Amino acid sequence: MSSPEQAPLIQPQPRAQHPQPVVVIGSGVVGLSTAWLLQSQGHRVMLVDPAVARPQPPEAGSSAALGLLMARIYRRSSGRGWRLRQRSLELWRSWRQQLEAAGQRLPWRPGLLQLAPDAAAFAAQTRLAAERARRGLTLQPLPAEALAALAPSLPSGAVGGLFSPEDGQLDPLPAMAALRADALERGLELVADAATAIERQAGAERWRIALAGGGWLEAPWLVMSAGLACPELLDPLGHRHPQVPVLGQALELQLPAGTPDPCQWPGSISWGGVNLVPRPGGRLWLGATLEPPAGEPFAAQASAAELASLRDLAGTAPDWLRQATVLRHWQGLRARPQGAPAPLLEQLEPGLLLASGHYRNGVLLAPATAEWVAERIAAGSSLSGISGSP
Repeated sequence: MSSPEQAPLIQPQPRAQHPQPVVVIGSGVVGLSTAWLLQSQGHRVMLVDPAVARPQPPEAGSSAALGLLMARIYRRSSGRGWRLRQRSLELWRSWRQQLEAAGQRLPWRPGLLQLAPDAAAFAAQTRLAAERARRGLTLQPLPAEALAALAPSLPSGAVGGLFSPEDGQLDPLPAMAALRADALERGLELVADAATAIERQAGAERWRIALAGGGWLEAPWLVMSAGLACPELLDPLGHRHPQVPVLGQALELQLPAGTPDPCQWPGSISWGGVNLVPRPGGRLWLGATLEPPAGEPFAAQASAAELASLRDLAGTAPDWLRQATVLRHWQGLRARPQGAPAPLLEQLEPGLLLASGHYRNGVLLAPATAEWVAERIAAGSSLSGISGSP
């Protein structure tokens, strides 16, 4: 049950035929990925976010992410969601090689094991494996006896599972740091300020961005990747794309002495919507909950009952997990679109692109989203320049 990964040839980003000035609002994993790709292609990019010069704030969606990439094991076999996931998995593989060649390592653990709670679910997994095999993709059904041989022991109640060697887990914060560092080397400009309003310049193919600090920016291309902040900026223009916050809590645990290292598992574990991610040094990430936030302040919104259920895997946690010590507890808000599937990828007006609302798949879908943005800019390029006083 190995988890080999094909090593693609390093392919540098193609240079844009008509490099453009672009402002990207939002420095989460999607905004950073977009800024990095555009800068790599030769565009002049300014990344706008109050948190751009410091770690992600605790309420940010990227702060809640565990970085699981579920593409091959995705239950659907067609449609936009399927295509985005497969393309993103391919791009992450290529991006990791490009960034590592530039001296920026992205911590990656291949392999994902999705557990089945009953015989019907395992039968569905077996059918999915057969369907993927017809596409030339490898998924391996594992019966209960194969799961019983794994150490440390898996959650009780699992009757089987489906192993994907090509899916896996990418550590989100180091990945974002690598994208940021490489983009800065390539000339990315950071604006540590909040955008308070956007408007299209009358008679010009340019967008004007007002900043909380009193400055302003102008550019022919504006990419909105600010998650829950997007509706406030877009609503005055008549673009109604509501997004609601969904809170997620996660834990980092230190396993008891003598517990087998979970890094011996074939990969990360997905069980009933909860992810168990092996970490170095006998540690484990556990998350994340799905909670509608109740109100302010942010730290008081999280549900203690939801956290307790997460900690105990809703009553299915093995003894070694119950005995683990909590090292860290964190949470974040994911932006879920209302009335539309995630993510929101739309050209709203000439030069105005919405790339937001990724909900639980921001890390997975960041590369395909960035590529979508780059393709829109290439298709409608303008030769205007950035100006302003940030």
